[in-house]
Amino acid sequence: MAPIPGSGLAKGLAVTLRTMTRKTVTEQYPDVQPELPPRTRGVIGLFEENCTVCMLCARECPDWCIYIDSHKETVPPAAPGGRERSRNVLDRFAIDFSLCMYCGICIEVCPFDALFWSPEFEYAETDIHELTHERDKLREWMWTVPAPPALDPAAEEPKELASARKAAEKLAAAQAESYAPQAAEPNAPQEGES
Repeated sequence: MAPIPGSGLAKGLAVTLRTMTRKTVTEQYPDVQPELPPRTRGVIGLFEENCTVCMLCARECPDWCIYIDSHKETVPPAAPGGRERSRNVLDRFAIDFSLCMYCGICIEVCPFDALFWSPEFEYAETDIHELTHERDKLREWMWTVPAPPALDPAAEEPKELASARKAAEKLAAAQAESYAPQAAEPNAPQEGES
């Protein structure tokens, strides 16, 4: 069956007329902040205390936009007679957001949970060089990271919590047993008693 001439134009005009009669839903952005979804990828925040300078994030970044500098520091032995240890100390942690493609690989590969997504998105600059955020700025973004979502009440208990609970119950049972024999001992005979 051949299409009727002008049917495409009629359908297009019908869509236009339907849209013209509806109320617009434009958000007045600077005055009204948008409601963002919970998993919005805005900017990356750094929790510096968890960073061990393992360099995994910088190595796995496909854009090579993470810059890390560190130095080794000698730590005295924890116990007398022990040997000194060395540890990495973070000197510089910077992310160039003019290169970042927001893939989240750095956050996924971080074994110590030092990097997090923040929903903040208002960090435009007039100079592209100012889009390289150093660790102080990344730390500021960390305080805007939302709390993780609550666990599903019907979900299984995490293995870490289950093993910690079992260890605590064993310890409590062992302590209860160590106190129980002392309380259950009969009193020693008093003087003059046989």
